[in-house]
Amino acid sequence: MPKRIEKTVFLILVALVVISTHLYITFFTPASREGGARTVYIQKGTGFRMVAENLEKAGVVRDAESFIYAARLLGAYKKVQAGEYEFDRSMTPLEILNALTKGKVKKHLVTIPEGYNIQEVAEVLSEEGLADPGDFTAKATDRYFVATLGLEGRTLEGYLFPDTYSLTRGMTVEEIITKMVDKFKTVYTAEFDSAARAKGMSMRTVVTLASIIEKETGAPEERDLISAVFHNRLKNRIKLQSDPTVIYDIKDFDGNLTKKHLLAKTPYNTYVNYGLPPGPIANPGKASLKAAISPARADYLYFVSRNNGTHQFSSSLKDHNRAVDSFQRKHRTRSSPTAAASPKS
Repeated sequence: MPKRIEKTVFLILVALVVISTHLYITFFTPASREGGARTVYIQKGTGFRMVAENLEKAGVVRDAESFIYAARLLGAYKKVQAGEYEFDRSMTPLEILNALTKGKVKKHLVTIPEGYNIQEVAEVLSEEGLADPGDFTAKATDRYFVATLGLEGRTLEGYLFPDTYSLTRGMTVEEIITKMVDKFKTVYTAEFDSAARAKGMSMRTVVTLASIIEKETGAPEERDLISAVFHNRLKNRIKLQSDPTVIYDIKDFDGNLTKKHLLAKTPYNTYVNYGLPPGPIANPGKASLKAAISPARADYLYFVSRNNGTHQFSSSLKDHNRAVDSFQRKHRTRSSPTAAASPKS
């Protein structure tokens, strides 16, 4: 083989080695072999160069220019999706580009407990950095937005279903709320609706009663009994006298429910008003929704706290007063929360 050809072949091989090495470094060399998690948030509309520079600053990629070069070669330059990402420094540029173009954003598992109201749900989301509490509350109490979701009422109280949600930073409050309402709709099935209508109860009536049941007891086995008390009192036109309904209407409640509160003429005061309050006072879970529709077969009209998370139920005022003496007055505490704790009932 002529020396000139040998030299040419040699130079080509060298060039191939150099190019291969460069491409390997560009696509497969991580920022660090030791790893280490880094969180990077990419806002909508951010240019790829800025994305690459932010990744370099975070220590996720070794060199922004090489990363840009790799993105252009793969056609990924304009395919990056906004959101919050969690990268490990041991990830290769190719893996990072794959995550960015497929939108593999960081998931936040957020649990909304049963019985939380709109403000409390907003606080949970705020603590996770997923929503501004003011924006969330404003949207959840926007009657026009409520109407777009096909629900009755001026607010979404009662319909933000308590569950564990997989949320991402960057979701709008509308998206988060819609996700919660959609979950409610999957739980409140046609079977629920049919059973409720058979008893003359609308969805809003069920949710309102369920929200009170949810707030009145933390003992699962008592829900249908609590429901029975309220159904019986409604049937007999007796005021519900439920403390949680009163508390719902008190701004900045400090935990001390007074006689003044119980006598206040407010829409949610069931010590003053007959029947259910104007709407739900919290977001009930499935068990309370079911209990609201299917109360226990019992003639109870009263219940009082045993001071251990459960309640003593009574059918007569005489028995109720005995229970109050036994569980409350001897302990020098007020019966709270109870339905019909007052001896006047």
